Amino acid sequence: MEMMEDVVIVGAGIAGLATAVALKRVGVRALVLERSEGLRATGAALTLFPNAWPALDALGVSHKLTPIYAPTSMGYVTNVSAGDVQQVLFRVANTGGDVQGIRTLHRKALLEALAEELPVDSIQFSSKLAVIENEEQGGASIVVIHLEDGTTIKSKVLIGCDGVNSVVARWLGLAEPVHSGRSAVRGLAVFPQGHGFKQEVHQFVDVGKRAGFVPLNDRELYWFLTYSGDNMAGDPEQIQKQVLEKHAEKFPSSYLDVVRHADLSTLTWAPLKFRQPWGIIFGKLSKGNVTVAGDAMHPMTPDLGQGGGSSLEDAVVLGRHIGNSVINNGGLIVPGDMAKAIDDYVKERRWRTAFLVTGSYLAGWVQLGGDKWWMKFLRDGIFYKYLFGRISGLVHKDCGKLPAMSFGDMDHSSKKD
Repeated sequence: MEMMEDVVIVGAGIAGLATAVALKRVGVRALVLERSEGLRATGAALTLFPNAWPALDALGVSHKLTPIYAPTSMGYVTNVSAGDVQQVLFRVANTGGDVQGIRTLHRKALLEALAEELPVDSIQFSSKLAVIENEEQGGASIVVIHLEDGTTIKSKVLIGCDGVNSVVARWLGLAEPVHSGRSAVRGLAVFPQGHGFKQEVHQFVDVGKRAGFVPLNDRELYWFLTYSGDNMAGDPEQIQKQVLEKHAEKFPSSYLDVVRHADLSTLTWAPLKFRQPWGIIFGKLSKGNVTVAGDAMHPMTPDLGQGGGSSLEDAVVLGRHIGNSVINNGGLIVPGDMAKAIDDYVKERRWRTAFLVTGSYLAGWVQLGGDKWWMKFLRDGIFYKYLFGRISGLVHKDCGKLPAMSFGDMDHSSKKD
């Protein structure tokens, strides 16, 4: 079977769905190819900093989430070995009467809020990418995508939102992400009778370890552990046991109790990878009408909480550049002009994302620290005291709005031979 599409997006994660929604809002239909059988919610929950909410406003979905998830404006950081506790205040933005602080939400709720905005046939599940090729057609370059099931899709634009191990990024020639030397365990904890915690972040730091938890609602908490080292083998029950007995045995009982209440179906372990900043600054982030967004472009460690927020920014910026090109060309995708639009998107995002990757890595390095006096001073005397509470200030970026449509809704439907 052969199909022709205007835009194909590979990956139905946050970046892929958000990009499809952004394009829909500027009148461009995109086909989203997802290798899984349904929406993936690996990671269980995520924290969105204030920069994510203007993007969600532009995408028209923030109103679905803000009534459900309360903002967090305060946290506590406990130095496990010394017993010191520091209070951290997070900067909260007030945009048009809405308090847009740091909010932690179920990943699936965000994915579903985005997917609901798309036509039912927009996402094609169980679609595994095999080969990407370029083909000249009528003087224009067309991307030819071959799927493992034998389907061939020709598209004027290809956007890789296929995560850390992106096939599209590899095709562009981007260097593989590197291991940070750290790993993370994440999950949800469930207290059927209520957990009793206020809407505050609790973090715990020790040499080579950082852990924490934050409420999602009255009965569920999101918790994590990052540590220096590699594989934590086994099933979720074994991973939970290793966290309790090997990695966090000296942590306060409040944290251990949260881990004991883990919903094992949500528990995941993963090595923390990132793309080296110079790979983003000097790498080939686009080629003609092919580009990448989200983790496919800029995988980063989770220490600034920017994986989700930066993906939402990407979607709006890419949607704006593609939308302006389509509007300026009377509702048509003109290959030459589209290549310029994608190049402009890359120019706008390159330095911003390289900065976030660098900041995330350094924040993780300082927080995990070591037992040398100067590392402790950097972490406890400077980072948590003066910098940590300002992180939300560093990410108070408004990615802007999508262009207003100046003509009727367009329906770029796919044509099948």
